Amino acid sequence: MDAQRTIRRQISCVGIGLHSGNKVNLTLKPAPTDFGIRFRRTDLGDHEVPATVQNLAGIQLATGLASNEVSVETVEHLLAALVSAGIDNVIVELNSPEVPIMDGSAAPFVYLIHEAGVKRLQTPRKYLKIIRPIAISRGDKRIALYPSDHFKVTYSISYDHPLLRHQSRTLRITEESFVEEVAPARTFTFLKDVEMLRQNGLALGGSLENAIVLGETGVLNNALRFEDEFVRHKILDAIGDLALVGYPVVGHLVAHRAGHALHTEFAAKILEETLAWRLISAPVDPATLPMVVQVKGTAPRLAN
Repeated sequence: MDAQRTIRRQISCVGIGLHSGNKVNLTLKPAPTDFGIRFRRTDLGDHEVPATVQNLAGIQLATGLASNEVSVETVEHLLAALVSAGIDNVIVELNSPEVPIMDGSAAPFVYLIHEAGVKRLQTPRKYLKIIRPIAISRGDKRIALYPSDHFKVTYSISYDHPLLRHQSRTLRITEESFVEEVAPARTFTFLKDVEMLRQNGLALGGSLENAIVLGETGVLNNALRFEDEFVRHKILDAIGDLALVGYPVVGHLVAHRAGHALHTEFAAKILEETLAWRLISAPVDPATLPMVVQVKGTAPRLAN
């Protein structure tokens, strides 16, 4: 059977919080069977916040979690990297309320996981297999899950911008496809919104080094990693937000202009719709086994 996994050894890095602008030390540590993914605030007496939809906190341009008045923000990129690498159990230690933004993508976190290595545990992994459609919509924003033999994502976005009017992509998500096609895609923002965000105490750590910034006619800072990097990043966000379900999902996720608020509302709805899915164990799929893959983007600076 396909077994649960953790990382093989502890590994650390340093980075900047996107909204706080503060330096953050992050450490990934191995964890036992059925532990799940838990964030541990070392600056607050090692209080833990499990990465579950029950601990969902305010959504303000990123996904946040809280438990017993202890919070952690901007978790989605790291969660996407962990679940796409098949990591079921891990401790994420932070000395700050935010996961560091790194280069704005999940590629640095993929690098960390590969450097730490993957360890198979003795307990079979459970998958949440969709057997009936689940869907919600809010105005022109829509998201749904349909039965499928694999985890697949179809995402489309639309903006009133000459470079970004409409993008759409469908990908079957495996470890390899995530590393090559999704992880390097960076978060993006519009120049006209940056000043407003900073006046509201947000994006204080944002820079041309950790986000794609769009001016009126094009990208300000550097070349895109993909022609459709924007929609690929939305796929990355959706994978990270859906990790809050607590099980790897087997189904076809279809989203249009959804965003973090709808992603996380949908994660909660999935667990409520108990007749629409069942938990299964699956045989080992060679496509899901750990591998070392060249990662596009910048490797993180490892902590001493």
